[in-house]
Amino acid sequence: MNSILEIKNVNAYYGVFHALKSVSMSVRERAITAIIGPSGCGKSTLVRSINRMNDHIPGWTISGEMLLDGENLLDRKCDLINLRKRAGMVFQRPNPFPISVFENVAYGPRIHGTVSRRELPAVVEKSLRATGLWDEVKDRLDTIALRLSPEQQQRLCISRLVAVEPEVLLMDEPCSALDPAGIQKIEELMQELKKNYTIVIVTHNMHQAARVSDETGFMLLGDLVEFGDTVQIFEAPRDTRTEEYITGRYG
Repeated sequence: MNSILEIKNVNAYYGVFHALKSVSMSVRERAITAIIGPSGCGKSTLVRSINRMNDHIPGWTISGEMLLDGENLLDRKCDLINLRKRAGMVFQRPNPFPISVFENVAYGPRIHGTVSRRELPAVVEKSLRATGLWDEVKDRLDTIALRLSPEQQQRLCISRLVAVEPEVLLMDEPCSALDPAGIQKIEELMQELKKNYTIVIVTHNMHQAARVSDETGFMLLGDLVEFGDTVQIFEAPRDTRTEEYITGRYG
């Protein structure tokens, strides 16, 4: 498969703390890439950097290149509104807006002006179908989104991203607030979504990474220690630090 995102020699700092150390990797198009590692290793920092979520943090600096279809996302001239349309973020805890289910999904297309008012209902339905949520909410589209279950709220947040047709879905621990049944639904959803989207997921759950991802990167203290095919990473890691982590001897 072709790569859609090239990360080249990225270094990032929170003040004097070196959070990402010369990280380089290629993200395959229409595949699931998992980033694993212990707490504080730089996983979330790496994924949040892709759509510039850390820019507002005092002392934050970053260098190198993150090329999405050849465009350097770290360039100061990069249009952040357009970037966050192309690479949308799903957070640890569902964060639907305190408005109706319909308006949550319609929000992005309205803001970006990508569809007419007349087209909105069809876009909302298509986006909710993409996450398997349509049949569950089609009769209560006017319901405040916060009344949905946590798992439904997370799928709604993904529908909200899908509505603006991104190229990449960035998922930062998307299942951490869900019960086992909810986790299973989100994992099944990811397998469906990768048919049309590229997914990068941060997860503390190594079993989840092994189940859902095509490629995996192991991070430790800001370094990308090892990156490759998920089966190879879990069954025949090349670096002893990777082996120690996945076997529970470290972290």
